[in-house]
This record gives sequence, structure tokens and C-alpha cells, in this order.
Amino acid sequence: MSVLNVEKPAFMAEEDIAIFEDAVGKFFDEHAPEETVAKWRKSHCVDRDMWTKAGEAGLLGLSTPEQYGGAGGDYRHEVVLMEQLGKKGVDGFGASLHNAIVMPYIVHYGTEEQKQRWLPRMATGELVSAIAMTEPGAGSDLQGIKTTAKKVGNQYVINGSKTFITNGQTANLICVVAKTDPTGGARGTSLIFVETDGAEGFERGRNLDKLGQEAQDTSELFFNEVKVPTENLLGTDEGQGFFQLMSQLPQERLNIAVQGMATIERALELTIAYVKDRKAFGKAIIDFQNTQFVLAECKTEATVAKVFVNHCIGQHLEGKLDAATASMAKYWVSDLENKIVDRCLQLFGGYGFMNEYPIARMYKDSRIQRIYGGTNEIMKLLIARTL
Repeated sequence: MSVLNVEKPAFMAEEDIAIFEDAVGKFFDEHAPEETVAKWRKSHCVDRDMWTKAGEAGLLGLSTPEQYGGAGGDYRHEVVLMEQLGKKGVDGFGASLHNAIVMPYIVHYGTEEQKQRWLPRMATGELVSAIAMTEPGAGSDLQGIKTTAKKVGNQYVINGSKTFITNGQTANLICVVAKTDPTGGARGTSLIFVETDGAEGFERGRNLDKLGQEAQDTSELFFNEVKVPTENLLGTDEGQGFFQLMSQLPQERLNIAVQGMATIERALELTIAYVKDRKAFGKAIIDFQNTQFVLAECKTEATVAKVFVNHCIGQHLEGKLDAATASMAKYWVSDLENKIVDRCLQLFGGYGFMNEYPIARMYKDSRIQRIYGGTNEIMKLLIARTL
């Protein structure tokens, strides 16, 4: 049970969801124990066979229809997976991006042929996906991208570079955000899928040396005259990429809030256990008023956040989550995540600064939450437009 004691909303309390939650937890206990995750952090990449194991366990394509090889679930199942990744400390496994960002693009906008071609192999882990948005000179401003995809006969020729790409060293199916009409502004952007196995001109750059998220293979990607068939354009019409991205960003931002909430709950659980056990000046740290006040404040703020995130999940399941509210969840929960993890780390004293302690790793890993998925400053701009 969570330290927050927030009652699960009815839609998350159904028996099949509880059974699934237990199964996911046991899967990570077996296949991603602490020593395995430590190995991933050291090698800066999750073992490729983890994807195959997840596919065999039915954890890939959770909300993808069964007719395309998925599990036929809904966003609740994605939430369970994200929560268990956070609560079990499974650092770096980019399954939520694969499941809850890339696959939905194909489900919502792909042609029937594209769905049949890619989704079943994504559900087994044969194909691992990434989405290549960010460039060295373009981050939150997606209209500023420079990568081009020029149509030549029955092919697109892609040129450009991408950076900060999650799953970048592992992915063999990459959704590339590119300009099919460099003069067309937002209407000149398209999403084009590149199957990288054997793709001439495609190169993986560095597995980037990051402040945190050491187990995640976040990479540079280079496209030098990479040729893909025109049927790899997502959907049937060019120029829809920006609108496809915008319509799916609320879920991506809610994902970040869900992940942040899982980290908050784990940080509090670990810290409460530590301060009850650790002694100073002859008594447990929990017995000091400062410790009690700090944790009381953290638990209060975390409880408010949990209720809000649950509300957003409910809205999303009903198709009612708007971009501004998703932006509120992303920025507010990620800010709070950093604040609470920092305060919890302080209660660990010097041990909180040691990488062998989960709280230290959570401190490092949490920082990116305020940046990716659109910086929190951009979130505030989006919210301000509704005033």
C-alpha cells in the first residue's frame, strides 16, 4: 500500500487491473532485480533481451488492439506499467515511450498496412521504437527542426541529425520528425518511420553521458541520404506531422506526471523507513520534530498531487484531458518530484549522496523530468494561453 493512503479511483481498482499490477511487479522482481539494473547503469544501456522478455510477458503494446498483436488494454494498463517501473526502481527501460508514445501514433494515424507491418513486431519486442524530435538546435520548438525528407520517386531521402533520443542505441524503428516542405511551417512537417536495420546512411552517434538516467541509451542519430519508401510516411498525407504530434502530446505529458508520482511515492517510502531505523543523538531520526514536519509537508503535497494525477488519468480515459491540464500535471508534478526527492535526500544525510542508495539515483534521474516532454517553462506558456 502506498504511504499516501489515497484511495484508488474506481477505474484503477477493478480486479483485472489489480491482478495485472501484481503480475508486472513480479515480472520486474524476476527480470530486473537491483543487481541487473546496476549492470544496466554501468553499461549505459538496458540489455536487448529485456525487450524480448517483456514482449513474451505481454508487456509491450498494452493499449494496442489485439488485432495488431497488442494486449488490447487501455491507458490504465500503461499507468500500471509506468508506476511499477518507478516503484521497483527499474531505471532506463524505455518501454513506456515504446508503448504509450510511439505505438499510439501508428494506432491513431497509420494506414492499415502500416499497422499490420509494424505493430505486431513492436508487441513482441522484435522492433524497439524511438521518436526522433529534438535536434541540436531545436528542442521544445518543434517548428524549428531542420531535418528534411525529400520525396524522390517512390522514396523519401532523409537528411539531418537528432539528439537526446531515448532508446537511441537500441531502437530499430524510429519515428523521425522531418520537414517534407521546408517552406510550409507547421504544415510542412511530417512523421516518417525508418527501419534502421540495413538502412544505408543511418548512423548512431554517442550514447550520451548524462547527469542521471545512466541506464537509458539516450543518443545522437544521423541521417545522411537515408532512403525509405514513401509508404513509411505516417498516414496518407504529407504535412500532418505537427498536428499528429500536438494531438498526442497530452498523453506524453501525463505519462511524465505518472512517472513523477511513482518516484515521489518511492522516495517517501524509502525515507520513512530510513528515518525510523537511523538513529542520532540517541533516538530515531523520525522522533525529531524537523523530520516529522518535513515529511508531513511532503506527504501533504504528494497527496494533493496524487489526487490531481488520478483526476487527469480519469479525464484522459474519457477523452476529456485537454492540453493545458496535461501541461499543468507535467510541470507541477515534475517540480514537486524534484522538491520532495531533494528534501528526502537531506534526511539521509551523507548516505543520500552515495550512488549506492536509491535516493541519490532518484535525485539525479528526476532532474530531466522538468525538461523533456517540453520544458516546464513551455508548459506555463501553454497554460497561460487559456487565461
